[in-house]
Amino acid sequence: MARIRKAVFPVAGLGTRFLPATKASPKEMLPVVDKPLIQYAADEAEGGGAEQLVFITGRNKRSIEDHFDKAYELEMELEGAGKQKLLEIVQNLLPAHVSCIYLRQAEALGLGHAVLCARPVVGDEPFAVILADDLIQGEGQGVIAQMVEVYERFGCSVLGVEEVPRQETNKYGIVATETGPDGELRVTSMVEKPAPEDAPSNLAVVGRYILTPRIFDKLVETQVGAGGEIQLTDGIAALLAEEPVIAYPFKGKRYDCGSKLGYLEAQVELALQHPELGEDFAAYLKALAVE
Repeated sequence: MARIRKAVFPVAGLGTRFLPATKASPKEMLPVVDKPLIQYAADEAEGGGAEQLVFITGRNKRSIEDHFDKAYELEMELEGAGKQKLLEIVQNLLPAHVSCIYLRQAEALGLGHAVLCARPVVGDEPFAVILADDLIQGEGQGVIAQMVEVYERFGCSVLGVEEVPRQETNKYGIVATETGPDGELRVTSMVEKPAPEDAPSNLAVVGRYILTPRIFDKLVETQVGAGGEIQLTDGIAALLAEEPVIAYPFKGKRYDCGSKLGYLEAQVELALQHPELGEDFAAYLKALAVE
C-alpha cells in the first residue's frame, strides 16, 4: 500500500471575513500567538509523514512562499546579533527532507477545483488535504497522523469529522454513516451545507481529508454545484459508488479560525498554553476579569 507522502493545502481563498487584514496578506498567514496558521498546518502534515507540501495558491499569496523560503538577510542579522535561538526557529520551519511546491489556481472555482489543481504533482498516490483555517490541536498526535493510521488499516479515503450543533449543519459538508465490521464509520452519503431539517446527521467534515487518487477522476466528472463552484463534497459523494470512505471522529480540539470568534478563541487558549507566555497571560486575564 502506498503511504501518504504528499499534503495539499488549498490557500487561494480571499479571506473576506477578515478584511481589511487580508486585503494584501492571505488569511493563512494570520498569526496565532507567534506562528501563522499555515505553519500549524504544515507542522501537522509533517507530523503525519508528509514529505511534499503542495500549496494551491492565488493572487496575493506570495507571503506563504516567502514564509517557507530561506531568508538570507534576516538570518545574517540574527546571527550577527547573537540571537541563536531565533535563528534556529527561522532556519527550522520545516525539516530538511520536506519540500514545498506551489501551484496557481487561476480562478476561485471551489475546494474541489483547488484539489484537482494538485493532480499533476500528486499523480497516482493517496494524499492528505488540510484546510489551514481549521486549526486542530490533536490529542497525543496530530489529526493527520491519526488519519494516516486509519488509512493504513483500511486502505481507503478518510474524512476527519466532528459533531456540530444541528442548527449549524448549513455551514458544513455533512455525512451519513453506518458502522462497519471493525467498528469504523463507513460513509453512506454526503451532502454539502444542508439545512438542519434536511441534514442526514450532525457529523461534519472539518478540513482534514485523506483521499485516494481516484478522487481526481470524480472531480473531473463533477458538475459545477453550489455557488458556481466544483465542490469536493460532490466528488467524494461520487467516489462512494466505487470505493469505501471512512468518517473518522478525530481526537483533539478544533478552532474555526475562518471566523473571527474562533480565531480569538484560538489566540486565547494557545496563548495560555504557551511555555513562555502562558503564566503571565493567565495572570493578565485574571486581573482583567476582576476589574
